[in-house]
Amino acid sequence: MQPKRMKHWRWGAAGLVALLHLGAFALLGQVRPEARFTPAVAPIIVDLVRPEAPPPPPPPPPPEPARTQGGGAPAAPSVVRPARPRPVQPRPEVTAPPRPAPEQPLVVGAAPAPSPTPGPGQGGQGTGSGGGIGSGVGPGVGDGPPRIIRGPSVGELRDLHPPEAFRRRIGGRATLACRVRLDTTLSDCRLVDETPTGMGFGQAALAAARYFRFRPPTQNGAPIDGREVRVGVEWP
Repeated sequence: MQPKRMKHWRWGAAGLVALLHLGAFALLGQVRPEARFTPAVAPIIVDLVRPEAPPPPPPPPPPEPARTQGGGAPAAPSVVRPARPRPVQPRPEVTAPPRPAPEQPLVVGAAPAPSPTPGPGQGGQGTGSGGGIGSGVGPGVGDGPPRIIRGPSVGELRDLHPPEAFRRRIGGRATLACRVRLDTTLSDCRLVDETPTGMGFGQAALAAARYFRFRPPTQNGAPIDGREVRVGVEWP
């Protein structure tokens, strides 16, 4: 092929390619869809308003008075009557018996449960006489019975419980007659009675007498040695 023809052929091919590109761009410009304009929607504003509370209901009308109960007449005014004081009865004078009551034996035993309250005590009784005119103040003396200071503890009584009776869970009681010494101890103790008999509670009570302490009785304010006192010892 000659050079001139080859040159013309190349220029013709290049022009054909350029025409094809121009046609493609023109076609794309015609096919492109047009953008649609959508107008903006106006916003909706919502205001929340709290409704007012409804007014309270009116009070109910007062009930009508019954026509069959007195016709609506006003009630009679109330009358307050003061209480009358009761007459005070004079107490009868209590006279002392000619002979004092026999002294009850003091019973000391082991309680089933400890108690926070103290036990009962015994008081004394004084004797005296005098006369005169006027009033005065001064010390006095009198007679008094023996008073217990100490008794056997629960543990000491349990140690003295007869073994056979303790094994069989049997309780008992014994009464002693002893003399109170000036040193608060007991001496010359003897068995008065025991319940039940033959179980050893009498001997156990005699052994427990060494744990007692008594304040000696007094006569005209002075302690007396050897006054007899009865003591009961009990095992539950």
